[in-house]
Amino acid sequence: YMKIAVNTRLLIKNKLEGIGWYTYETFKRITQEHPEHEFHFLFDRKPDKEFIFSSNIKPIVLHPQARHPLLWHLWFQFSVSRYLKNYGIDLFISPDGFIPLRAKTPTIAVIHDINFHHHPEGLPLTSRYYYRKYFPKFARRATRIVTVSEYSKNDIASSFNVDLSKIDVTLNGANTIF
Repeated sequence: YMKIAVNTRLLIKNKLEGIGWYTYETFKRITQEHPEHEFHFLFDRKPDKEFIFSSNIKPIVLHPQARHPLLWHLWFQFSVSRYLKNYGIDLFISPDGFIPLRAKTPTIAVIHDINFHHHPEGLPLTSRYYYRKYFPKFARRATRIVTVSEYSKNDIASSFNVDLSKIDVTLNGANTIF
């Protein structure tokens, strides 16, 4: 039995994008297939019932809403960090790669790619600064990193000075409609 907290802030009704869909498809299956574990889904706003896939999920709303870099920082580094400590969480999984840097809880950061590192011009200035400053720290601090390809694994390791043995490749699955 484990208490597993999951960053589910990108599960937003009618607004799922890449990482939101990844979170939806992955954790719908994991939570239903592992009723022996307790999952704490950490949202930054009231979640839709559609995202509470099974009875072993506790939806938790932490503030503030994390929608830009300063609020990302406050949400992860203070709200999430405090929650992990106060509720005896055994593992924190973050499908968007953001993790609380001060938390003692083991973490899995999913870093799909680091295109933002090579082509920062596609990001607003404040996001670009945040990603540049914090993603190398997230990658080094994470207990494990999950990524989607051998290319991304090697890119993360060399760009952020992370040991290859800390990074696992799990290929993206496909929705059942495919």
